[in-house]
Amino acid sequence: MVAPATAHPLGRVLLRGLLALAMALAPLGGPARPLAAQEKAGEGVAVKAPHAVLMDAESGAIMFQRGADELIHPASMSKLMLLVLLFKALKEGDVKLSDEFFMSEYAWRKGGAPSGTSAMFVPVGTKATVEDLLKGIIVQSGNDAAISVAENMAGNESLFAQRMTEEARRLGLKRSVFRNATGLHHPEHLTTARELAMLARHIILTYPDYYALFALKEFNYRKHKFVNRNPLLGLVPGVDGLKTGFIKESGYGLVASAKQDERRLIVVVTGLAKADERRDDARRLLEWGFKSFSEAKLFEAGEVVGHARVWGGRRMYVPLTGHGDVNIWLPRTPASHKLKAQIVYQWPLKPPVRKGDQVAMLRVTTATDQMNEVPLYAAEDIEPAGTMRRGLDSLLCLATRWLP
Repeated sequence: MVAPATAHPLGRVLLRGLLALAMALAPLGGPARPLAAQEKAGEGVAVKAPHAVLMDAESGAIMFQRGADELIHPASMSKLMLLVLLFKALKEGDVKLSDEFFMSEYAWRKGGAPSGTSAMFVPVGTKATVEDLLKGIIVQSGNDAAISVAENMAGNESLFAQRMTEEARRLGLKRSVFRNATGLHHPEHLTTARELAMLARHIILTYPDYYALFALKEFNYRKHKFVNRNPLLGLVPGVDGLKTGFIKESGYGLVASAKQDERRLIVVVTGLAKADERRDDARRLLEWGFKSFSEAKLFEAGEVVGHARVWGGRRMYVPLTGHGDVNIWLPRTPASHKLKAQIVYQWPLKPPVRKGDQVAMLRVTTATDQMNEVPLYAAEDIEPAGTMRRGLDSLLCLATRWLP
């Protein structure tokens, strides 16, 4: 039994004691497998989307998920990765908002007026400022603007897409693969709902100044007036981003974020048959998340949550901590909960392991199947051991049925 979010420290001690016992009884590792999806939405929320995530932006905790790790076609939601590279270049001074990018014939035909897709309508053979192209991508989802940015930053769209995938890996997005700058259909252009939420969180936390552009309700360019395609702007209090997406292969999708009372949530829904369904699903999840949960702190910043088994390392276990405080979100009702906790990670965990690498998740489940998943990070470096140590470790894993 645990106290509510605002518990006296003694209540937190009892909660941590319960979790420590649960984790001690749970296996720390196992065969490599994706994290299990939360199948029950919880009382008071109905979601149609086959792929959905509700995330706490500060901690990265997952409050709801369905089909979160299945590969999907992201459509224009993948432009968030393009924007990460552009925001990064702007922050580092490699690109300026006043710079002008050329609109090539390829960008114009593939993503402009002749394409019949969402476009900013930059005339072929002309230049547009980076600031205008940025707004055209965010507000109008202009494919011509996206391709122009890719060509001017990397030489061609294909090379830029490779950079997108490389940056995804650097950010810990292990499954996303990008083949173009737009999200137009390509059979290998894939990501997951979870990784879209992670990408949105990265933008919010790393580029707060540029993130403000997602709240623009309209953008005027030449004779065109574009209205932001995010259907939650002005509908749900606190919504200020991020991106819609649709191609026939993906259905309708939306990545959105809202901040209420100093708390920010991120929602991803995709795979829906109608635009209204993505709007309604995202709205329901956000409203449910703000209304139905309160926060409980489990561990202070820097405290060791548990350990993960390392195969072939100089140390058998690596200590795990959160980034900052480790918090979970518990349903406001009932006032106390029975909890089950596990540290989950992909086995085998092989060295080298670097301090700060995300290597595990703390998964906390209530008796009503509400699930929190909080990222856990290596608290120290673990270097590879010698051949003899690796051989002994293999024998030990064989004896305990933990086969690498």
